[in-house]
Amino acid sequence: METPAWILVFILSITLFLFLLIGIILLIKLIGVTKEARKIMLQGQNIAEKADDIADNIRDMTTVGGLVKHFTENYIEKSERKKKAKKSKKGE
Repeated sequence: METPAWILVFILSITLFLFLLIGIILLIKLIGVTKEARKIMLQGQNIAEKADDIADNIRDMTTVGGLVKHFTENYIEKSERKKKAKKSKKGE
């Protein structure tokens, strides 16, 4: 082969080698970004589940049945505390 052909082969081989190195580096970075995206997705799912639980709690507290349940539980707890207080006073 002549000298200009060797120069072209050399230039093309260096160019292909650089593209190969850049491709490998980009692939490694892409794998890292994918792992981070997966972590973010899982955290987002956890946040969504917690928000759903909070919405359910708020819905239970704003409905009539939820309000009645809440007040009856509080009433029962207060009456039990009063009974315990009376028993402790009698024991003294």
